Parts: sequence; structure tokens; C-alpha cells
Amino acid sequence: MPTIGWFEILIIVAIAIIVLGPKDFPIMLKKAGSWIGSAKKYINNIQNEVSNIDIEDNQIEKKEEKKDDS
Repeated sequence: MPTIGWFEILIIVAIAIIVLGPKDFPIMLKKAGSWIGSAKKYINNIQNEVSNIDIEDNQIEKKEEKKDDS
């Protein structure tokens, strides 16, 4: 998988400033940051739910094993 270095990021920022203009660039950065933050929260929430399901499944399996051993 290709990696993005500092030089590539600098080129993208320079092109964005030229296309958007220096006046609208900070506004776009705030919007992009907000979108990224929302996406991270959403992904983190999904990961927590999946791990909780896994923990619950393990607890149910342990209870069933205890019942079978009795």
C-alpha cells in the first residue's frame, strides 16, 4: 500500500489553496476536520460494540460450560 509523505501532502495543500483560495481554505480545513472526527467517533463506536458482543459471547459460553460440567 503506498504511503503519503510530507512532500505529497505539501503538494495537495498547495493545490487546495490555489483552487479554493486562501480565504476559503481554513473553512474547508475545519469542515474536513469535523468530518474526520465524526468518522473516527463512528468507527470507534462500532469497534466498541463488536468487542462488547465478543465479551458477552465469551461469558455465555463459560456459563454453558459450567452448566454442562455440573
